[in-house]
Amino acid sequence: MTHTWDPDRYLTFADERGRPFVDLVSRIGADAPAAVVDLGCGPGNLTALLQDRWPDADVSGVDSSPEMIAAARASIDGVGFEVGDVRTWAAPRPVDVLVSNATLQWLPDHLDLLPRLLEQVRPGGWFAFQVPGNFDEPSHTLRAELAAEEPYALHTGGVAVPSSHDAATYLRALQRLGCAVDAWETTYLHVLHGPDPVFTWISGTGARPTLQALPDDLRPGFEDELKRRLRAAYPDDGHGVVLPFRRIFVVAQKAAVAS
Repeated sequence: MTHTWDPDRYLTFADERGRPFVDLVSRIGADAPAAVVDLGCGPGNLTALLQDRWPDADVSGVDSSPEMIAAARASIDGVGFEVGDVRTWAAPRPVDVLVSNATLQWLPDHLDLLPRLLEQVRPGGWFAFQVPGNFDEPSHTLRAELAAEEPYALHTGGVAVPSSHDAATYLRALQRLGCAVDAWETTYLHVLHGPDPVFTWISGTGARPTLQALPDDLRPGFEDELKRRLRAAYPDDGHGVVLPFRRIFVVAQKAAVAS
C-alpha cells in the first residue's frame, strides 16, 4: 500500500520540526545564489524561509506528495512547487543551493543517490541535508514491536520505515565526491504538550505508513495500545513530555571547476 501524507497533521509541532531546518540553512555559505531548490519540501512552510534568506533567488520546492504540494501552493507565494520523486528528479540546469530536509531517510538506498543529487548542483554550489537519527528511540522501537505482533503483523510487513547513517558516513561519502563537508549531529530536547503528544508527532511522520496499512477495524486498537506504551516511555511530570530527537546534518560545497 502506498501511504499518503496529511499536511495539517505534519504541521503539528511545526516550530519543533522547523528548528533543524533553520540550523541547517544557517551553515550554508552561499551569498547570492540564483537558483535554490528544496527537495522534499512538504507543505512549503520551510521553503518560504529559503525565500527570506535569499530574496533575489529563484526558489522552488519539490515533493512526491500531491497533498503536500497542493498545501504549499495554496499557502506560499512567490515559490514554484512541483510534484517529483527525489530518486529521479533532475534540475533543468544546475542549481546553486540544493536543500533536502528530513526526506532522504525514506529512501533506503539514499547513500547511493548522493552522487546523482550532487550532479544537480553547479560547481562551487551547495548541497545540504538533514535526516533524523533517532530510530533506536522508543518512539520508533515501540511502533515496530507492536506492528510485529498479531493481529497487526499480517498487514504491516513491508511498510515503509525510515533509516539513516551517522554523520561520519555522509562526510566520507561526499568527501570522496570532491566536496568540502561540514557534518554534525544534534540531539534536541523537545518539550511537547497536549494529549499523547509523542503519538501525535509520529503519526504525522514515521508511524504514518504503518497506521495507513492497517484495516479500519484494527487501527483504533493499535493506536490505543501504542499510545499506552508511549505514555509509559515518555511520562509527563506536569511540565510537558520531553522527546529527545537526534538529527544528523550535512553541508557540502561542491568543488569549483579548476581554472
